[in-house]
Amino acid sequence: MASKNSNSIPLFLSAILGFFAVALGAFGAHGLKSVLTPDLLAIYETGARYHLIHAVVLLVLALSGKLSDSKFRRIGFWLIFSGILIFSGSLYALSLTGIRVLGAITPFGGLAFLTGWASIAYSAFSDKE
Repeated sequence: MASKNSNSIPLFLSAILGFFAVALGAFGAHGLKSVLTPDLLAIYETGARYHLIHAVVLLVLALSGKLSDSKFRRIGFWLIFSGILIFSGSLYALSLTGIRVLGAITPFGGLAFLTGWASIAYSAFSDKE
C-alpha cells in the first residue's frame, strides 16, 4: 500500500500547474488582447488551452491514488508534465517574444503529450508493480 504522502508531489505540481494555467489564461485574455497581434494571441491561447487541459489530467492522476500502482502511469504523469512545460512554454515564449524559431520546440512537447497518453493507456493493461 502506498504511503499517505506518496502523491504529495504530483498533487502539488498538478495544482500549481492548474493555478498558473488559469492565471496565464486570464493574463492572455485581459492583458495581452490589446498588445499581441491576433495570430500571436491565438498561439498564446493554444498554449493556455493545452496547459489547462493537461493540468487537469495530472490532477486526476494525482487524486486517483493510483500513480504508485503502475510504472507506466507514473511515466505518463511525468511525460504530460514535461509536455506542458515544453509545448505550452514554447508557445507562451513565442507569442510574447515573436521569435518564431521557438515554434520548433513545440512539437517535442506535443510528442511528450502523446507518449504520456499512450503510457497511461498502456498502464490499463500492464502488470501492477
